[in-house]
Amino acid sequence: MTAKRRVSLPETALYEPVRDLFARAGYSVRGEVRGCDLTAVRGDELVVVELKTSCNTSLLIQATTRQRAADKVYVALPRPEVSLRSARWTGILQLLRRLELGLILVRPAFQAGLAQGTAEVALEPGAPAVRRQSRARQQIVREAVSRSADYNVGGSVRQALITAYRERALHIACCLAARGELKPRELRAMGTHKATLSILSGNAYGWFERVSRGVYRLTEQGREGIHTYAHVAAPYVAAIQAQAAASEVSPGNTVQKETDHAKRFDTSAAHPTSRAVRAKHR
Repeated sequence: MTAKRRVSLPETALYEPVRDLFARAGYSVRGEVRGCDLTAVRGDELVVVELKTSCNTSLLIQATTRQRAADKVYVALPRPEVSLRSARWTGILQLLRRLELGLILVRPAFQAGLAQGTAEVALEPGAPAVRRQSRARQQIVREAVSRSADYNVGGSVRQALITAYRERALHIACCLAARGELKPRELRAMGTHKATLSILSGNAYGWFERVSRGVYRLTEQGREGIHTYAHVAAPYVAAIQAQAAASEVSPGNTVQKETDHAKRFDTSAAHPTSRAVRAKHR
């Protein structure tokens, strides 16, 4: 008789069912936020979930550490093939209760043989008697709510994460790719973050180059960054194109005087309508 081969299960396989569980409950869910596998924010409530393929000391240390920042902390584990009433799982549940941790059991899609995996709460967390670290909580919440979408898969290892900072840098890069050399105030006028100047000067990814006092342009690395993270850059590219289209058809453009900025980026050669407007008012 051939022994049944056990399939290795990555932590990332647990993420989607758990994410969907909280999303259905009205939470804003983000993966890999400041070391947390999954964060769920709803109003003033912060929930953290740590994903692991087995219950071990490392998981318990991580989860109890998160209790200092979160309102609720769960551990998510693959649903066992044995009964939860077995001696091992009875002991695990008792330990989690003592630690005031919740438990979510996950059955990934490929294990369940379904189009989507399933996740259910097997144990609700208690209210741990620990002193909250307000600064850590604020950092986690700020990062989670500052991201425009959930681009990361919780449980990922050695992957470049899409953080709020990277999103902001990509927005700036897209503006420079579309308009050429610009000043920080011109970029902010296009909708980039208030920290635009510090992102440009910090240049964490090597995407930007200062060409003169207060003027920046995109580097080749920056163009590669836009290509690498094209799925993140796409909404920014669409917004920039919409801004350009709106400025072309704006009624005010027929009579307003051009600013120095507009002169430097004169598009009359590319847009015949601009020539016609000037000819009309000669």
